[in-house]
Amino acid sequence: MAEYRLYDLAKVIRSKNSGPFQTTLDVLFDDEKIYKKIKESGLITRKHIAMLYKMEESRIQEIVFFDTALGFKITYDRSISSGTCGDRDVYGAQQHAPLAQMKVEL
Repeated sequence: MAEYRLYDLAKVIRSKNSGPFQTTLDVLFDDEKIYKKIKESGLITRKHIAMLYKMEESRIQEIVFFDTALGFKITYDRSISSGTCGDRDVYGAQQHAPLAQMKVEL
């Protein structure tokens, strides 16, 4: 088995607002075998995502796999609402880095 970063395996990893109070992470693959291995690996869980993002598990609202799109999305509650004083990423566009750096063994 070799170790990769999710960034090396996915075609797209992005983040965006899901309304003013949530952020969504999208991960899309162009290889069905890799997508299935990631899905079946047990790495994409509330517990593991909470650890990567140093947040309470309860902030993660959903993790949804879309087999036909070869991808998954994770939606979590923002610590402060978009545009509030102290918000460093109004559009939620820079929040995918911890997920992109996640190590995966294949």
